[in-house]
Amino acid sequence: MSLSQALLPEFDNEMMITRKTLAQIPEDKFDWKPHDKSATLGSLATHLANLPTWASLAIEKDVFDLAPPDAPAPHATPAATRDEILETFDRNVAAARELIAAASDEQLAQKWTLLNGGKEIMSLPRVGVLRGFVMNHTIHHRAQVGVYLRLNDVPVPSVYGPSADENPF
Repeated sequence: MSLSQALLPEFDNEMMITRKTLAQIPEDKFDWKPHDKSATLGSLATHLANLPTWASLAIEKDVFDLAPPDAPAPHATPAATRDEILETFDRNVAAARELIAAASDEQLAQKWTLLNGGKEIMSLPRVGVLRGFVMNHTIHHRAQVGVYLRLNDVPVPSVYGPSADENPF
């Protein structure tokens, strides 16, 4: 089995769970945040919707600079509606899945480098970027959204089993 074929079931499952979580976000809470240092729910949801684009960065590029010295840093404008978040997420997941499915083991084993202001932060195999920056990063921020939902008395969807809101017992 190829690396991409081994990754896809996990990718599909994590993206399905993430979409379920994003679908719970109430639009009237987009500006809400639990602390001054925290992102707003709308910004966090927008970030989650765009995380699958890291598959393209990992597979199609050798290097990515978070803050290129000669250009503005990439920045996503926060979505205005839940539908916009879901449409962005669905589009990005489909594109990421296609790229992952087409990637060869040789390609996924190649080195990829993350820079910040032209300075190297880390280098790792592309498969590590898919696991760490696409899936694990998504899981991390999805959990944050789950906390935001709970703090706003919005039902939290099941992730790896029933949530307290879906528990039939």
